[in-house]
Amino acid sequence: MIDGRRGRKRTARADGRAEQTQRRGTGFGVWLVRHGVRADAITVLGIALAAGNAVIIGLGQFYVACALLIVGGLMDTLDGVVAKAAGTSSPRGAFFDSVSDRVADGLLLGGMAWYLAGRGDPRLALVPVAILGVGALISYERAKAESLGFSAKGGLMERAERLILFGLAMLIHVVLVPLLVALLVLSCVTALGRFVRVWRQASGAAAARPATAVIWGRARVESRWRAWRESGGTASLHRGSAAGARRSRQREPLSTRLRVVLGSDNAPASRRREPSGRDRSARALRRRLDGER
Repeated sequence: MIDGRRGRKRTARADGRAEQTQRRGTGFGVWLVRHGVRADAITVLGIALAAGNAVIIGLGQFYVACALLIVGGLMDTLDGVVAKAAGTSSPRGAFFDSVSDRVADGLLLGGMAWYLAGRGDPRLALVPVAILGVGALISYERAKAESLGFSAKGGLMERAERLILFGLAMLIHVVLVPLLVALLVLSCVTALGRFVRVWRQASGAAAARPATAVIWGRARVESRWRAWRESGGTASLHRGSAAGARRSRQREPLSTRLRVVLGSDNAPASRRREPSGRDRSARALRRRLDGER
């Protein structure tokens, strides 16, 4: 019987299986939420675990440190699962999780630097410090690129890959330093690759932006000269009071003031100022001297 009911039954079964699969995927997170576990508490527990692991790494107990590193990675994943199950996912939680990741990286690599500083050549402690700096640069490149509207994801050594290689170096601690150097080199390659990727995106966006030609003669320049000229110049001296005349003279450009004070006869009539008694005396004396010559 072809009346559409068979198709609806298949759709209902598929929806039920998908819902059941989704419930199974988030079952542990739902169980934690029912028992009052919050995502922020898991994040704080991950930081405390990283601090304890840093002490263990500094003591050289690398097998225990590898186990705690795996547990810390699970904590980093579990806080997001709990936040989604509780419906409390927010920018605040994402910010807190990102900051806690940077703190955990600093603690773990700081413990490794402490271990290397006390064993053999102390200069080897600079390798974990350099890894920490390049890792922070990789994270900063992505954050800054996304704030500018570009994409800087991907690369050989993101945080998960760095932690895996770091744990592998502790697990095979016979070649600890060479693996740490390899981690540093690959992290540098990742940082350089992200820089080049964002640089190309920014260059393409700049090339696609239309160029705006600026013509100096037509551009509107907001300056004291234009403001004074559009306000009527010295013509306002004869229309206003004495105080207004003083304010208008103060708004005049310096070049105009000098021309008026020096008594330039070439200045336009609209920009000339009525000579004062001192100016008239000076001009009369100048004419008398010219006549005696």
